[in-house]
Amino acid sequence: MLSEQTALIQTIDFFTPMVDDPYLFGQIAAANALSDVYAMGGEPLTAMNIVCFPDCLDISILQAIIKGGVSKIEEAGAVLVGGHSVDDQEPKYGLSVTGVIDPRKVVSNQGARVGDCLYITKPLGTGIVTTAIKGEMATAQTVREAVRSMSTLNKAAREVMMEVGVNAATDITGFGLLGHTMEMAVGSRVQIELWADRLPLLKGVEELAAMGLIPAGTYANRDYLQGRVEVAKEVDNTRLDIMYTPETSGGLLLAVDAARRHKLEQLARSRSVGLTMIGRVLSGGTGYIKVSRGEK
Repeated sequence: MLSEQTALIQTIDFFTPMVDDPYLFGQIAAANALSDVYAMGGEPLTAMNIVCFPDCLDISILQAIIKGGVSKIEEAGAVLVGGHSVDDQEPKYGLSVTGVIDPRKVVSNQGARVGDCLYITKPLGTGIVTTAIKGEMATAQTVREAVRSMSTLNKAAREVMMEVGVNAATDITGFGLLGHTMEMAVGSRVQIELWADRLPLLKGVEELAAMGLIPAGTYANRDYLQGRVEVAKEVDNTRLDIMYTPETSGGLLLAVDAARRHKLEQLARSRSVGLTMIGRVLSGGTGYIKVSRGEK
């Protein structure tokens, strides 16, 4: 904490390419790294490049990756101040980001309250689409939609949640929707219900998942959450797979008081922020998730 009004948020994230276009990869990796700052309600201030790159590839590829990353750093209103690179057999890229926030306004994943409504700000399915890309099974339209989602900053979503005032928030990334919801449930000591039939999905994701194009991380997440998730028998297995699947540069999961839900929805529409209500906080107690088809 720098002062009573200013605290720092520091984060780092990087990964291997999930799309063939190096510029788009740079954009996605940067948006993903910036998301952790937005999820806490912070504003990105500076960023540093984290680069792994093989000397056997043309340097123009690396230039395009970094150019893509810089475009998102600038869109976030932050400044690139340097970075570090190493020779590696496989390209990797990401950012170390420093953000600022008023310490009295920090949003964590531990404040959800009984009666809260749960919203998500981006569609699910990026992990399945990127798996399908590797297998050359994804349509051009599906890839475009996934890339657009992954490269979209959570900046506007952060502005909406801070203006309305939410009780808890987190971004949906490697642990999937269920894993990150579980973190919120455990941290907040509540039980959460998610509605499988209400989930926003990228176009074509359900069909790809039904074909078995599921990344390995899905099964790791399922094993990790074993015994902590109660699934109604009528829930479709494909939908459940999607809920366990890791996401890349996913949206924010917001827990908001029911009295503020309409203000949240109205403001999100005015700022062109995608917003879908996908569940609610049922009761207090140890962290636990119930998955049903939808609100009755």
